[in-house]
Amino acid sequence: MNHRTYLTLAIPLTISTMTTPLLGAVDTAVVGQLPDPAYIGGVAVGSVIFNTLYWLFGFLRVSTSAFTAQANGANDQAQGALALFRPFLLAVIVGICFILLQWPIEYAALKLIAPEFNVSKFAAEYFRIRIWGAPFTLMNYVILGWLMGMSKIKVSLFLQVFMNVLNMVLAILFVHVFSLDVKGVAMATLIAEITAFLIGLILLLKASPIRWKMPAVGMLIDSHSMKKMFIVNRDLFIRTICLLAVFNLFTAKGATFGTELLAANAVLIQIHYIMAYFFDGFANASSILVGKAIGSNNEKLYKKTLTLSLQWSILSAFFIACAYAIFQEQIIGLFTNLPRVIELSNTYGAWLIIFPFTACFGLVIYGVFTGATEIEPVRNSMIYALMAYIIVQVTATPIWDNHGLWLAFIVFSVGRSGFLVMYIPRLNKKIFHVKQEL
Repeated sequence: MNHRTYLTLAIPLTISTMTTPLLGAVDTAVVGQLPDPAYIGGVAVGSVIFNTLYWLFGFLRVSTSAFTAQANGANDQAQGALALFRPFLLAVIVGICFILLQWPIEYAALKLIAPEFNVSKFAAEYFRIRIWGAPFTLMNYVILGWLMGMSKIKVSLFLQVFMNVLNMVLAILFVHVFSLDVKGVAMATLIAEITAFLIGLILLLKASPIRWKMPAVGMLIDSHSMKKMFIVNRDLFIRTICLLAVFNLFTAKGATFGTELLAANAVLIQIHYIMAYFFDGFANASSILVGKAIGSNNEKLYKKTLTLSLQWSILSAFFIACAYAIFQEQIIGLFTNLPRVIELSNTYGAWLIIFPFTACFGLVIYGVFTGATEIEPVRNSMIYALMAYIIVQVTATPIWDNHGLWLAFIVFSVGRSGFLVMYIPRLNKKIFHVKQEL
């Protein structure tokens, strides 16, 4: 495998994953053109709530992709089918629980973040509409993860791009044509999620080489396989809790600085998401290739994937940082026309030039570990990085206010990269050791 082969996989996956933060960016930009910054704050707080809910179960996509890639590498159709059915059942159960528990979730979230009255009002409107899409969103995670694990890149690209483009178009239509403000943004997302699920089922049946039938209950709940899946998902769950703790602490602290600064931070966080998801495309490529390497017992493919992952982490960081540094004012201008929010976004936006270099390894090498279904190092590195974030936020924000908050975020990014890279030698040793036993 060479750079061209790696990029052939990584570029479509990058395009696919980039549509996710672009969706949030469009939502922010759509309401950012409205006269009150509370609209941006409401969508920002509402998005944090759903990021918390959905990211906690983001392992449904990540682990599904990893287990499917390993089954695909081993050419095991039975395990490939089980890699879909097991998380799919979990997605349905969790999604229904979210709907049933929507009132306590909304109350607890708004109580914790404690935004200003108007921001809280708009966040509640946003939440009460979007929550009905919870089962569909989680099932979409499973479908997308399975398609990616099977290397059905064009199909997964189409599904994700379609969902997010539909969402963007509907958001603009509902807000600027039908004047539905925050409700329109939420309705657009709900419709897109349901539509994508229905299309995803059709694509799953047409693109799959597997002859679908419901597996026997004994196979579905096989103790060894279920234990492995739950260990992986448990560690990914903890990793996500750490990540969400950072974003929730960041948003809650930012809210204490006032609505305009909350809105500016919301704009910058959306730009950060675009950067992070750019890296995520390379992480997904690395995960698929490592999963195949382990499934097919191909040590050479594993080593080459690791090398290319490290190289493209650095190259991507340079590209992203330079692009943002050159077009910072234009990019921020796409999100809002409020002069004070633009001014604050430009003031604190310099931190985003540093971000790609601090986060690149943590965001790309993460894919190597997930593809190997060795998630404990990912979990541990995030715990350590969260501890570093809390220490810096507590000590720096009383001195430097919002600059101190962004400093804490950059320290967190350094930690998630540095601590994870330290585990690479252990990962190499463990994979080679397992291979010798086989």
